[in-house]
Amino acid sequence: MFNSFDQLKTYCADQGIKFVDFKMIDLKGRWHHLTMPLERFTEEVMVEGIGFDGSSYGFLTVEKSDMAFIPDIKSAFVDPFTKVPTLAMIGDIYTLNGERQRYSGDPRFVAEKAERYMKQSGIADTCLLGPELEFYILDHVSHKNTPNHMEVFLDSAQAEWNSAERETKNLGYKVPAHGGYHVDLPMDITFDLRNEMVANLENIGVPVKYHHSENGGPGQVEIELGFGSLGISADRTMLSKYIVKNTAVANNKTVTFMPKPFFGEAGSGMHVHIHLFKEGKPVFYDPKGYSALSDTALYAIGGILKHSPALMAFTNPSTNSYKRLVPGYEAPVSLCFGTANRSSVIRIPGYATTPDEKRFEYRPLDATSNPYTAYSALLMAAIDGIKSKIHPTAEGFGPYDINVYDLDDEQRSRIKSLPKSLEEAADSLEKDYAFLLEGGVFTEGIIKDQLMRIREEALSIGIIPHPAEYQLYYDL
Repeated sequence: MFNSFDQLKTYCADQGIKFVDFKMIDLKGRWHHLTMPLERFTEEVMVEGIGFDGSSYGFLTVEKSDMAFIPDIKSAFVDPFTKVPTLAMIGDIYTLNGERQRYSGDPRFVAEKAERYMKQSGIADTCLLGPELEFYILDHVSHKNTPNHMEVFLDSAQAEWNSAERETKNLGYKVPAHGGYHVDLPMDITFDLRNEMVANLENIGVPVKYHHSENGGPGQVEIELGFGSLGISADRTMLSKYIVKNTAVANNKTVTFMPKPFFGEAGSGMHVHIHLFKEGKPVFYDPKGYSALSDTALYAIGGILKHSPALMAFTNPSTNSYKRLVPGYEAPVSLCFGTANRSSVIRIPGYATTPDEKRFEYRPLDATSNPYTAYSALLMAAIDGIKSKIHPTAEGFGPYDINVYDLDDEQRSRIKSLPKSLEEAADSLEKDYAFLLEGGVFTEGIIKDQLMRIREEALSIGIIPHPAEYQLYYDL
């Protein structure tokens, strides 16, 4: 938003800004924030930064936990949810070992290094990403996990299970299970709310391609963002989750980006479209190639598919991710690619036909990921595929231009699958992460921290009895 500190101060004076809010991301992908009166925000802050306890973010150790963040004034936006006028911005994280240095484990720094490595490789100078955010807008959520009580209750006014509601006024127009895709008014009861979400996003500089109701009957929707560079797209992803959640709460609704909040209903992904440019020219287009893709694009696809099992530790880092990624549904689990094929891990959009539009879509990713590390890992896998000339057809990844679930068992058995659990994803990353270390983009420490965290989460969830187990085993 701003290119200089003087620009920022002039704007704040003109707009009556009273507070400045700083947002920093942890490795898991959650924002933390700290706020100060505008009068305390000086040019010295832009040099020295603001100290904080890094161990509370999961950074470093308790003994060496003092860190600092320095605000990125280009990321500034006026927060639409504060009572007192507040300017918010994202902070970059620094270590304090003698002199201030960018912390190698700062997810935002990882994204910067990934883009820098891409440029140094000579393959491309711009990576454009277009994320699609799927989520549920709900009216109620409650959950409890104690030794003697395990419960979750979700509700949505538009869900078909409320068709027989008689305690309150019921006008009908409920959305059937799996029947929400592009439903129109009056069934699309979150239409005005989504318009408000998108207006809030556009007002802070996040471009939206479109929004619509999605397949899941109990309130699933999608907002598709415009294309941006890797780092900018990661910033926009975090901003979108912030705006969406807070706009919902302001309207007495709640939002979840969980990949699989409902049993038997559509899961929520965060598909991301990828294409590369060099000196303004598209790298992925070749009218003579398969689906008009260049060899470079096919090598990028080969790299991503080859490394996908390891990528899952960053792109799908929750136990809930693997409740969505199950065979037989639209969520992709088959390590293959194809044109307009939603059952494959990589889909080439059939409608993207011009050189500047030619791209592919990575479909497994979900919003429990940290967008900075997830997008960076995808780019690193693509670069490795291009540099190593990993052709997806030679690797047995297709193309498959049919629904792979329509293949017979023998044909389908030839197609490799994604990991079926978070533990399997961790095992895959442990065996295959050298490509992430190239150019110093990721570090051994980041890999180790990610493995430790997701293994701990998998273990903690794995030992909790599930209510369905009582149906299966209680009377045995």
